[in-house]
Amino acid sequence: MQLSPLPRRATSRIAKYLVAGIAAATVVTGVTSAVAPAEASAAPASTQRIDGWIKHSLMIMKAKGIPGSYDGIHRNLMRESSGDLYAINLWDSNAKKGIPSKGLMQVIDPTFRTYHVDGTSWDIYDPIANITAACNYAAKRYGSIDNVNGPY
Repeated sequence: MQLSPLPRRATSRIAKYLVAGIAAATVVTGVTSAVAPAEASAAPASTQRIDGWIKHSLMIMKAKGIPGSYDGIHRNLMRESSGDLYAINLWDSNAKKGIPSKGLMQVIDPTFRTYHVDGTSWDIYDPIANITAACNYAAKRYGSIDNVNGPY
């Protein structure tokens, strides 16, 4: 997979969206504490950060009735992006059509918009929004992200 730098618009807004996503999830799930996001980078995130994003997404998913497990999300996330928030696939059939897969779970823009989950950011690079939308899509198409064992 070929990776591309984070688009300029996302660089200046990513921290705001991450915090906004945390605030929205607090309202939805009743979570009252969260770790502030670290400065954005175009490299795989630490295991601790990935763990936090997955757990945060699972709280939102539970509140919204979206099935999925930590292991199912982690397996797919690592296969799709190796934990790189800003991974972009520039070589597959979607990319050739001008709609490359983006973010942790490698979601294309139309799928992200269709399966976006209320209470999360509309920024496809937001880790919580990306994971949760991908899991919502997988739930509708495959029953759960747990049933996805290859590109989806």
